[in-house]
Amino acid sequence: MFVVANRIFVASEFAEEFENRFRNRAGEVEKQPGFVRLQILRPVSEDTPYVVLTTWESAEHFHAWVESEDFKRAHAGKNPLPAEAFTAPGKLEQHEVIIGAGKP
Repeated sequence: MFVVANRIFVASEFAEEFENRFRNRAGEVEKQPGFVRLQILRPVSEDTPYVVLTTWESAEHFHAWVESEDFKRAHAGKNPLPAEAFTAPGKLEQHEVIIGAGKP
């Protein structure tokens, strides 16, 4: 398994709009080969970023998604949030799962 964490620092006055954009998104990622799960984590303190987690069967599946036309369509924001919506640069992290536990 392969997990990608996109950490996005959103100003509090833009939080609702940011969340609504995910609620109303195109939904292209769910159609991709190797896609397992998407989770959007809301911070509980103001100095913490939102985290967009995607889980994939492999790194190759994730990279195929990023290079796809579906990715370009999903990220072609017709009306992106203004620069002031973000309080710091985002950070993309990629991890291989080496140990897992939990219920299916």
